[in-house]
Amino acid sequence: MKRLLLIVMLIAGMVAPFVGAASEKPLVVTSINPLAAIIQDAFGDSVDVVYLIPPGADPHEYQLTASQIELLGKADVIVTTGGHLPVEKRISELKDEGTVTGETLFLEDYKREGFRYLPEHWYNGKDNPHGVWLDPTNALAIARAAEKALEGADPVNAEVYRAEYRDFEVRVRTIMEAYRALVDENRTAVIQMPPDQYAIEWLGIKAIASIKPEEEMPAIGVDDLVPTATKADVVVYAVDSPDQLKDAAEELSAKSGKPSAEIRVFWKDEPYTKILIENSAAVIRALGGNASAEGPAAKTDVSRYVAVSLMVGLVLGTALGVVLKK
Repeated sequence: MKRLLLIVMLIAGMVAPFVGAASEKPLVVTSINPLAAIIQDAFGDSVDVVYLIPPGADPHEYQLTASQIELLGKADVIVTTGGHLPVEKRISELKDEGTVTGETLFLEDYKREGFRYLPEHWYNGKDNPHGVWLDPTNALAIARAAEKALEGADPVNAEVYRAEYRDFEVRVRTIMEAYRALVDENRTAVIQMPPDQYAIEWLGIKAIASIKPEEEMPAIGVDDLVPTATKADVVVYAVDSPDQLKDAAEELSAKSGKPSAEIRVFWKDEPYTKILIENSAAVIRALGGNASAEGPAAKTDVSRYVAVSLMVGLVLGTALGVVLKK
């Protein structure tokens, strides 16, 4: 009996470490909170997600702390906006030094999955690196690159990550189809800042001017932009932008007689798909369309999205609205 008990204890001792290891979730560290929203919405409880730059901090000025560098050393996957932020450049250096060993995702990883920069039509046509996550095609590219990285970090659960990504892709693409169906061709907008471009151009609305063209450039006077705004269909601005710029956007809307649409560029603790729906609905309502802005939970019933997608294909003017939780 004692011998049998000893054998059982030895077996338990060998099995327990593997059980504990299997229960650990991969740690995904993102540079900013909207990227965390994409990863959390896509992969849910199968991963642990944290972001580095706190809400309200200027991402173009923020520097990593010692504790954050230590955190990065523990990360299985690191997700950046592409690599242009100071924090992301430092992450690249840490990767080269060997301090960071996890899979680190940059622009080239996303481009392989369909990611794209939009040209700044108002600023010499250069690539716009700001707010790229607001374009759902880019969000899918980021999530797909993360899914592949998770497979590499945790091959035992590879099929879980694939299934989670497929779910996310269905939801995002159905939202895209629903809202694109509500926008007439050849619409244009004056935007407040470069990130806003990514919230509207996938809908088919071209950004033709920006109140603040770039980080290094001063804002353009409202009166100077009125002639351009008069020819546009809508003025788009971010609720999370500085008050002075929000006031400028509202003044431009009033003086040009064009409606304004309020979107969000940065947020925390809300699913990506919820923000995608709210932003899209706000723009379409400003254009005079009928769109619901009821947001889904982080996880939703894919069959419901498919049904809505088919309905939108049959009945124009019906937007994606209420979705059901799993």
